[in-house]
Amino acid sequence: MKKKMSIVWALLLSLVLFVAACAPSTPVETDPVTTEPAGTDPVPAEKTKVSFAVQADSTPALDALIDAFNAQSDKYEAEATIMTNDSGQMHDQLLNSLSAQSGEYDVVSLDVVWAGEFAAAGYITPLDDLLSENSWTPADFNAGSMASGRYAGKNYVLPYFPDLGFIYYRSDIVSEEDAATLESGDYTWNDFLDMAKKYQGEGGTEYGMAYQAMQYEGLTVNLNEFSANWSDIAGGLGTMKETIDQGLTPADILNYTEGETANALLNGEAVFARNWPYVNGMLQSGDYDVKIDQVGYAPLPAGGSVGGWLLGVNSYSENPEGARAFIAFVAGPEGQKINAIQGSYLPGFNALLEDADVLASNALLSSTGFQNALADTISRPVAANYSEVSDAIQIAAHQYLSGNSDIVDAAAAIEAALPEE
Repeated sequence: MKKKMSIVWALLLSLVLFVAACAPSTPVETDPVTTEPAGTDPVPAEKTKVSFAVQADSTPALDALIDAFNAQSDKYEAEATIMTNDSGQMHDQLLNSLSAQSGEYDVVSLDVVWAGEFAAAGYITPLDDLLSENSWTPADFNAGSMASGRYAGKNYVLPYFPDLGFIYYRSDIVSEEDAATLESGDYTWNDFLDMAKKYQGEGGTEYGMAYQAMQYEGLTVNLNEFSANWSDIAGGLGTMKETIDQGLTPADILNYTEGETANALLNGEAVFARNWPYVNGMLQSGDYDVKIDQVGYAPLPAGGSVGGWLLGVNSYSENPEGARAFIAFVAGPEGQKINAIQGSYLPGFNALLEDADVLASNALLSSTGFQNALADTISRPVAANYSEVSDAIQIAAHQYLSGNSDIVDAAAAIEAALPEE
């Protein structure tokens, strides 16, 4: 009897254990988004890297831009890949990478004269849809920068920071009336030459004006300005020759680069000097033997050639959306404000020209004449073979200015070198 009862109890115990094993367990509540147990801190998703190929920056601006973008982005983390500061070498490094269809750089910084080449080769992608997504138009950005990256009817770049040519003038010599005319930009090259003749010799000056006329890139840039962005090549050449023939320029103007032009201004030798913004730093730094202390700024009569750097998206990037997000930040108002304040760079987003913080950070930007110059920039030729185009322009222009060819032949050679619209 006892043996039978033991068997029964054993069977009952087995049944209980079997039912317990088959019963559903109480579920653990989890977070529907992270799938982590409720009440625990979610593990953040890893951000996607955005590689930015850029030259080294001697100011805090680049680091500040990277930090600010990364702080506001939940999806992307930008990293600067520092390239050589030799522009020619950087051009070749980028070209080698992109021609191999490499995605090692998501965003590339480009000298303004490279944009046409890279766009024509298919190495960078159009950004017209990015403009639309942010309710921007090309007119919201520096005109010359945008023109430098417009190829075959499409916009391939946004500004990183622009540079531009403009006029420095001796404000202790030029009358208030003439200074107001200059700063407005409402004058012609003939008006300018008349002023150079009028003031030459005053205040210890020797020359009415100085600019860049040596056979190098600077000559292409200056002829672009004298010819109103190639709209009147013969007229531009004729005006340049007139400055030489009338003795308004130094006798060796055909050997002048930016350095000689800057020295002519700083030494008090020239009434007017065409140059870039860096000269203002020389005037104010205290590191140079500056013999003048009253200088004004004015736009060139037909616009100043743009320089500086642009931003493009690598066509072979494996993270194009991250690249576009980074460019939108850097070229947009927040990034451009950081660049202007932290690096003293010129803003490429036009609305910042009226921003109080930006104006306070750079004395040049508070000048009406310089603001007008910044609003009236022109681009150099946008061409896939830009270096060849520029070389042809330099040779033809320098031969004419040297008296070794006539104006008809020189203008025709330059016209033939320019890319078709």
